[in-house]
Amino acid sequence: MLYEKSLEIVENYAGSNSVHTLRITLCLARSYCDEGRWRDAERLLVKVLEQRMQSLGGEHPDTIEAAASLASAYYAQGRWAEAEKLNVEVLEQRRRILGIEHPDTIRAAANVAVTYHAQGRLAEAEKLEVEVFEQRRRILGTEHPDTILAAANLASTYYDQGRWADAEKLDADVFEQRKRILGIEHPDTILAAANLAATYGAQSRWEDDAALLGPTIQLSIKVLGSRHPDTQAYVRNLVLQQQGQYRKAGNLYEKALELVKNSAESNSIVTLQITSSLATSYWKQGRWAEAEKLDVELLEQRGRVLGMENPDTILAAANLASTYADQGRWTEAEKLEVEVLEQLRRILGMEHPDAILAAANLASTYTDQGRWTEAEKLEVEVLEQRRRILGMEHPDTILAAANLAATYGKQGRWEEDAALLASTVPLSLKVLGRQHPDTQGYVEDLAFVYEKLGRRLEAEETRALLL
Repeated sequence: MLYEKSLEIVENYAGSNSVHTLRITLCLARSYCDEGRWRDAERLLVKVLEQRMQSLGGEHPDTIEAAASLASAYYAQGRWAEAEKLNVEVLEQRRRILGIEHPDTIRAAANVAVTYHAQGRLAEAEKLEVEVFEQRRRILGTEHPDTILAAANLASTYYDQGRWADAEKLDADVFEQRKRILGIEHPDTILAAANLAATYGAQSRWEDDAALLGPTIQLSIKVLGSRHPDTQAYVRNLVLQQQGQYRKAGNLYEKALELVKNSAESNSIVTLQITSSLATSYWKQGRWAEAEKLDVELLEQRGRVLGMENPDTILAAANLASTYADQGRWTEAEKLEVEVLEQLRRILGMEHPDAILAAANLASTYTDQGRWTEAEKLEVEVLEQRRRILGMEHPDTILAAANLAATYGKQGRWEEDAALLASTVPLSLKVLGRQHPDTQGYVEDLAFVYEKLGRRLEAEETRALLL
């Protein structure tokens, strides 16, 4: 509000193109970013960038900084191609003007790497992140905050590549450094603990995971409070996504829920999020009635507290739809999924990742009902969107191709099934690796389709890919 009033006063006094007006406009845009008002921030940042281009030129430091800020706004909205374009331009300019080892150049390289990561281009992200980490370690030292952040980013990329040992080594280093330098209650230390716990979980080391996760929940609530964005993001990420051991996870969430219900945060958003994690744990165990009970409560509570069109409320509806679908209650699932898809497309746009995921979920429900034509129509859209937005090698794109191939197969369209899977399998081997369960499933599916077509030699060669 202060920046908005200041902008109005200065703009009336000095004009919309004055240096002072642009400076306050940029401050207001950054405050919008801090509040998550990305569209408002984008509108102002586009104006700042255009005016600085005209008055200062494309290579002035202030112009380049405005471009980097706009790229951040695009990134936060999931508009990764636009973010990448600006970030790459910023990196090239800073390399040319400042040199490759200037801190601003290194930061620009880190921003490009993050954009690559978001699009599933993990090899490109890793290459840049290794360079950034090595430069910061050499120039700034191993215990500089930027060096530690670079290590955390590289660990995240290793995690998504399934390189658990490499990720764990860096995550453990980051956690120890932050604990020693910042203290156990610093938000960055809490996040480092959560990341290391996730890496333990990915390796099915549930006891190590639980030992870190329990105290981390308590610290997050104590230090940040339930309404802090970092707390909310952290709790949303508590759900263990690995196969098996969900009963232990459920027990942990039950204890966490009891903890917050007996605290000052008993009516908080964080309680809703831990309840959501517990519901997911029940869902993973096939405890549908218990999951459904919590999902219904969450949908009602989030609708009342956050509003029916809040993303978290819509997510609760999507989760309830999944619980219905897994019980074979297709009509109820479909009704909710259609509503979720329509809301997300209207609020976030057709090409937002959540809207695309909602389309994929509805397609799956159509498939389960044997409504192949409707499923295929949505799956074609999902695949085309993910190819265009995320790229051919993103895991979500690979999954979309496999889903469409399966729909072809269920209609007896084996040639189309084989053609799509034949291009999907090499991508999965390259991106996910042969040990990944999804890769193994795609290989087996392709071998099966080849057998259906009487192409037994190709079926044997395909299965040999896993040897």
